[in-house]
Amino acid sequence: MKIKTNKLMSSILVFVLAVTVLAFSGCVEEDENKVIIGTSADFPPFEYMDDDGNIIGFDIDMTKGILEDLGYTVEVKDITFDSLIPSLQTGKIDVIAAAMTITADREEQVDFTDPYYEADQSILVVEGSNIDLENTIDLQNYTVGAQTGTTGAAWVEENLVGNGTMSAQNFSRYDTYTLAVLDLINENIEAVVLDKPVAEAFAANKEVEIIETIITGESYGLAVQEGNTDLLEELNQGLSDLIGTEEWNTLVETYF
Repeated sequence: MKIKTNKLMSSILVFVLAVTVLAFSGCVEEDENKVIIGTSADFPPFEYMDDDGNIIGFDIDMTKGILEDLGYTVEVKDITFDSLIPSLQTGKIDVIAAAMTITADREEQVDFTDPYYEADQSILVVEGSNIDLENTIDLQNYTVGAQTGTTGAAWVEENLVGNGTMSAQNFSRYDTYTLAVLDLINENIEAVVLDKPVAEAFAANKEVEIIETIITGESYGLAVQEGNTDLLEELNQGLSDLIGTEEWNTLVETYF
C-alpha cells in the first residue's frame, strides 16, 4: 500500500511539474511578444488622455499601429517625461513614444529611430496679454514656465537663466505641460515655452495664444534601449512604410 501511494504521489508531482513548465513557457512566449510603450500623456496632440482616461494621440496611434502590424501585443504606460529614459534603460518600458526631440545628449543614452516629425519651440501667453517682445531674449523680463526635461526648458536655461539675463527665481519647471499652461491661465506665470505643435493645440482649445516662434530645427524620434537593433530596425521600417501614405495623412488630419 505504501509503495502504491508513493507511486501515486510521484505521478501527481510529475504532472504538476509538467503543467508548471507549460505555464511558464506560455508566459515567456507572451512576454517576448509584448512591447511596452512609455509616454508622457500631457502633450496633445501627440499623447494625452481622453475623457475616459485612455491614452491617445498622434504618437500613440502611430506607434501602436506599427507594432501591432508586426504582431506585437502593445501596452502603453504614462510616465513623467524626465523619467522616460531611465525607465527605458532599466527595462521597464521597451519604446519611448513621447514627441521626444533627438539631441546629442539623449543619443548617448538611447537609440533613436529616424525622425518622423519636425518641430520648433513657441512662446505661449494668455490671450490678450500685454507681453511685448522685440525678440525672444526679451522673455527675460517675464516669469516663464516649461516642462522639466524638455528642449523648451533647456532653451530657457541656456539662453536666459544660464547667462544671467533672467533670474532663476523667474523660471518655473513643471512635471507636465498641463500644469504649466494651467499656471499660465491662472496668471501665476506670464509665459510658457513649449513645442510649437503642442502650443497650437493648447491655443485652439484654451484662452491662450502663441506670440513668438523660436526656430530650433528639432526632430522627434521614437527611442529604444541602446543595442536593441532588432526593434529599432523594425520601427524604422514601419515608419518608412507609413510616412506619406493615406493612413499617415489620416493620422495627421485627425490630430492636427
